[in-house]
Amino acid sequence: MDDAVPQQDAAFWTRANRHLLRYGGEFVPFVPARAEGAFLYDAAGRRVLDFTSGQMSAILGHSHPEIVATLRAQAGVLDHLFSSMVSAPVVDLAEALAGLVPELPKTMLLSTGGEANEAAIRLAKLVTGRWEVVAFAQSWHGMTGGAAAATYKAGRRGIGPLAPGSFAIPAPNAYRPRFQGVSWQQELDDSFELLDKQSTGNLAAFIAEPILSSGGVLDLPLGYLAALKAKCAERGMLLILDEAQTGIGRTGRMFAFERDGVVPDILTLSKTLGAGLPLSAVMTSDAIAAVADEREFLFYTTHVNDPLPAAVGVKVLEIVLRDRLAERAGGLGARLAAGLRGLQQRHECVGDVRGRGLLLGLEFTGTGGRTAADISDRVTDLALDLGLSANIVRGGAAGGTMRIAPPLTVSEAEIDLGVELLDAAISGAMRG
Repeated sequence: MDDAVPQQDAAFWTRANRHLLRYGGEFVPFVPARAEGAFLYDAAGRRVLDFTSGQMSAILGHSHPEIVATLRAQAGVLDHLFSSMVSAPVVDLAEALAGLVPELPKTMLLSTGGEANEAAIRLAKLVTGRWEVVAFAQSWHGMTGGAAAATYKAGRRGIGPLAPGSFAIPAPNAYRPRFQGVSWQQELDDSFELLDKQSTGNLAAFIAEPILSSGGVLDLPLGYLAALKAKCAERGMLLILDEAQTGIGRTGRMFAFERDGVVPDILTLSKTLGAGLPLSAVMTSDAIAAVADEREFLFYTTHVNDPLPAAVGVKVLEIVLRDRLAERAGGLGARLAAGLRGLQQRHECVGDVRGRGLLLGLEFTGTGGRTAADISDRVTDLALDLGLSANIVRGGAAGGTMRIAPPLTVSEAEIDLGVELLDAAISGAMRG
């Protein structure tokens, strides 16, 4: 992109529309030329506060000086290798991750969250000798093969059959329960009773996000993960937890599953692990790795265990631990949640505020003749006009819930500014 191109330059958008394949909705009418900390800037110097951490990934903000220095240093000595070669940054990162989750000491490094989930599902199928995979009906795990088959939020139409043996159960939603007076435990029991009737006896894995982010920021209630793991154990299934968006400190703990005292059989990390760089990981136990070795697990890719992103991952973990950013996310998340609840008190259209740490959802409710999705879309547009990027999945696809996730390095003043801009955007949307 040419930094000299003004944001609204018609020629720029003519070129973009001529040459870029659309891959999910419209492009945002703001053209960043550079970014620093929690702000994006266009070529004219207009700034936008980034309350989405890029694509939910830049937990250290943009252009973090230590990440920039690591990239420059590592690119100058070792960036990419033959995939069967391993290097010091790769072993360093695998060892650091094992130190954080001792029960899962075996790691492979990949590039994206979808790729990590693809590998995790393949691993679970090989190790169990089965092929049926279960996910939540509001899930998002990726856009390729098995990951796409386990994604129910969107993207299932118009592409032909997905993987056979794909099943979904509903995730609990305290704000909009499917049935009044039914506990999450009853709902889970009923879902697995129905699942057992549909299964051919080949249940391999359940893949879940501890907080279903693109599904509406649905936080699984305390106790749910333990009950889910027990259901899996009863059936010989493996539990895969996808912490693409919740891992590496965002929820106030290093990993969201730590709150529940439950360790999955397989853990996938991405987005936050690379702090905006393409890096993901699959972590599992010695026992599962041993069976995988015996059965010749194959997931051989061009960029498996590449040294450049691995070096970045090592630095990301170092910074998050050194600066106690998980703890910081808990405190700043409480400040942000309080601000959003203030908006809920002031605006009738704000129905619910939920989430953990610096991953929060603001759900609108239909009012004034407008649907929740319409309000969410309008607020998103006005917020950007005012200088705030505060949503990723627009209301039409997210049920009227704005997903808000600032960097873990965000300041209190930036939190307050974001709430102020949201307040103005909501007021403008309801007047318009």
